[in-house]
Amino acid sequence: VQLQASGGGLVQAGGSLRLSCAASGRSFNNYNMGWFRQAPGKEREFVAGISWTGGSTYYADSVKGRFTISRDNAKRTVYLQMNNLKPEDTAIYYCARRVGGSTWYSDVGYDYWGQGTQVTVSS
Repeated sequence: VQLQASGGGLVQAGGSLRLSCAASGRSFNNYNMGWFRQAPGKEREFVAGISWTGGSTYYADSVKGRFTISRDNAKRTVYLQMNNLKPEDTAIYYCARRVGGSTWYSDVGYDYWGQGTQVTVSS
């Protein structure tokens, strides 16, 4: 499985971006997926997750109400719509396939990771 993240860029505070994560390989539609981010000097943190059907979604408190995760299994792609961006959202964003673990919020339960896409929000 290979995951290719794209859609990052430079945006002003209050702006929007949509990230995409395209999967290759057979195993995508049956797996839960997540987005994480890592800012300079900080640990990687959970941003959002979505079940394999798309019926359940999960968000970090810091992005609730501003970010929306979705997926299109026919296109083998997961999206992260980010609205009302803030400078503290600046980070490299990674998509990952979830295979287990007791919580969505730990990166321990994820195996395959995309290469990351840079999001920079200016004030």
